Amino acid sequence: MEHDYSKESNIRFPTVAVVGGGASGMMAALTVAKVPGRRVLLIERQQRVGRKLLATGNGRCNLTNRNAAPGDYCGTDAAFAAPALKAFTPEDTLAFFRELGLLTVTEPGGRVYPLSDSANSVLDVLRFALEERGIVIHCGAPVEELRRGKRGFVLSGEALGRLEADAVILACGGAAGAKLGGVTDGYRLGKELGHRRTALYPSLTRIRTEAELPRALKGVRVQAGLRLTRGGVLLAESHGEVQFTETGVSGPAGFDLSRAAACGGDRLTLHLRLLPFDEETLLGLLRARCMQFPALESAELFTGMLHNRLGRVVVKAAELPMQGTLSSLTDAQLQAAARQCLDFCLPVLGVDGFDAAQVTAGGLRTDEFDPRTMESRLVPGLFACGEVLDIDGPCGGYNLQWAWASGALAGRLGA
Repeated sequence: MEHDYSKESNIRFPTVAVVGGGASGMMAALTVAKVPGRRVLLIERQQRVGRKLLATGNGRCNLTNRNAAPGDYCGTDAAFAAPALKAFTPEDTLAFFRELGLLTVTEPGGRVYPLSDSANSVLDVLRFALEERGIVIHCGAPVEELRRGKRGFVLSGEALGRLEADAVILACGGAAGAKLGGVTDGYRLGKELGHRRTALYPSLTRIRTEAELPRALKGVRVQAGLRLTRGGVLLAESHGEVQFTETGVSGPAGFDLSRAAACGGDRLTLHLRLLPFDEETLLGLLRARCMQFPALESAELFTGMLHNRLGRVVVKAAELPMQGTLSSLTDAQLQAAARQCLDFCLPVLGVDGFDAAQVTAGGLRTDEFDPRTMESRLVPGLFACGEVLDIDGPCGGYNLQWAWASGALAGRLGA
């Protein structure tokens, strides 16, 4: 049952400062403002709130995923995310935005977008709500110092001046996407009050591989199964769209493995299953093709099955003669081609850095916060939410769902 804030007789925190005007910060501020008489300050270092939100989903804003569940998330203690995600589900997110006047559409895989197909629509309804609820917004004003005061907290900065608050919600985001506002402010401010963070890694970013094969495939897209291994041991797997780039692989399925690739150490290998068949079925298709089109060049073995360029690269990687005919290929050569297609291997060199990443893996240590309230176990009155914490999810609306859910829980301020 939803808490009835209107019946509050005592306001524990009359003035609340939310540091960070991204998705989790705006949600936290709007939730705090439900209590009549409470003053809410939303502080953003950028010139406007929600700048990073505009870039999500390639500008369309994949604002949640109907399938998002606690088990989908990562972190040193991924179970930390469960209370927030259970208290504010994807359906709650959709209901919240419906109340703000946003129309949405659900696409395959549970991804939810604004019906307008524009992230601006999401940000606009949030801005209108912030204004309607009387939230005081300070933009272009980074918090340079956060310390305990005689009563609550003191926040200060050259552009911000000096502000006092009874409670502070850290919603600064992470280090990913520096050009769009990704910063390390939250980790620094948390450290000033005694909090620690984990190691940070870029996530939801391109995986860099040895360049010869990807360079020949730049721009090619394929639906594939992916596995990431080290020394034959499976580290992670995914399935979906892969896009080859000049330096490796991109696309949602590649992004979902980028966290493991960033954290997994050296000698990693990316395995792509390029067709949805077992080896015997694919071998039968290739044999039939050779009988049906005996005069075709060997390089055309996968034409009609794979993108033309990709098919040629697979044939070359299987060390088949490119200039011969299909009729000249031996059964052993067809087996080699089938195996190469079902286990197309790319040695991993690493991942693109934080500038290109969509999400930060790692953050403020969750064992120092109460998952039921998002309040610090070390500093009463300090809360945190969103990407600044050591919780992250896969591609497809999961990270914004965490932002909304954790922001809503933090904004209740333990009520």
